[in-house]
Amino acid sequence: MAKRKLQRFADVETFDNVAKPTTEQAMQDSFPLKGKWHKEFFKNENPIVLELACGKGEYTVGLAKNYPDKNFLGVDIKGNRLWHGAKYALENKMNNVGFVRTRIDFITQLFAADEVSEIWITFADPQKERPRKRLTGEMFLNRYRKIMKAGGKINLKSDSDLLYEFTKEMVAEGKLKVEVDSANIYEELLPSLGDAPLVKDLEIKTYYEKRWLSEGKKIKFISFIP
Repeated sequence: MAKRKLQRFADVETFDNVAKPTTEQAMQDSFPLKGKWHKEFFKNENPIVLELACGKGEYTVGLAKNYPDKNFLGVDIKGNRLWHGAKYALENKMNNVGFVRTRIDFITQLFAADEVSEIWITFADPQKERPRKRLTGEMFLNRYRKIMKAGGKINLKSDSDLLYEFTKEMVAEGKLKVEVDSANIYEELLPSLGDAPLVKDLEIKTYYEKRWLSEGKKIKFISFIP
């Protein structure tokens, strides 16, 4: 197992669809792709969508299949995880998919103002003991605002009651505009949406979501403008 993990780390270093900012670049705000993702990484002007804490990149890849006219970046610190999505994208010549191996704490050092159009947070760690580290907390929401276009959405999909309710509290406190909100997407939300584009987005299932569903957990979703 350890040998395979090391090999994946080595592979990721060679993948040209994975950006690997150094801690020094982040700390000094000198990452060369900041403000240049369209021109130098994707080589087009299509909207950029982030998936934060992307894990194996299943959602990043799934969304990219749904929207070939948008660019998608999965962000995660664990290279042996995002190896899966990056390798799949390379093998299938998916030019609208990339990954960033970094800490989400550095996000404002990696993207410029108005560079990101939308953010997805799927099955992130609810951080039970560290609320300050929750990806929908005020600290992170303020960071997202610095890089997102006006009117850009944040989408949270989660099995966690804690993270979902916490996010709703943050939205209410900030008087943020809610686009969609459901505590049970498969039994309540999806049947009501008909053939809306959101249906195919929410029907993407990661390894962990399949596991949570098999255990009878309800999947929650909230989409809002920060």
